[in-house]
Amino acid sequence: MKLFAAMILGVCALSGVSGAAELNLATLSCDKYENEVLPAAATNPTIDSLNTVMWLMGYAVAKSGQHVLYPEALSPFGFALDDECKSNPRETLLEALAIVKPQPKNPMDLNSLPCATFAQRHVDLARGDPDSATTIMMWLFGFSVAKSGSHLFDADALGAFESALLADCAKHPQTNLLDALAAVKTVKPAK
Repeated sequence: MKLFAAMILGVCALSGVSGAAELNLATLSCDKYENEVLPAAATNPTIDSLNTVMWLMGYAVAKSGQHVLYPEALSPFGFALDDECKSNPRETLLEALAIVKPQPKNPMDLNSLPCATFAQRHVDLARGDPDSATTIMMWLFGFSVAKSGSHLFDADALGAFESALLADCAKHPQTNLLDALAAVKTVKPAK
């Protein structure tokens, strides 16, 4: 419970969900990410670069083979990804994510969190702080996309992902969150 509270505090300042078009991490260059994707938040109120980075962090964690959420790692991860991309502008974002690793502080193991427990916490958080609930869901969405084998980021699919995950948790409450994320079938296959 303390770990979940720390996770909430670590992301409570974040808001909104990215409304950008689908991004293919295998073809998106670091240069385009730095100069077009991230700055879009300044001119488009429906895009949130922090949630985009949160999704990318969830994706990177899953691709690394880990199954833990690091509540305090968003800022360091975002800065490290920014540094990697600025140093290697021709690199794809997929290549950069393989290099940048979240700082392993206060991990929350998805394998030990029952799906029903997560779902109730998510619903409660969404009532009191919907922006933070969305931000956490973005991390889980990125994680799930990576686990599915895809490399496509489509922020518009977040609602379908969230609905499918919560429905799976309701249907299989004792399943751990890691297994529930693997079971969600709203993710498009890689192109």
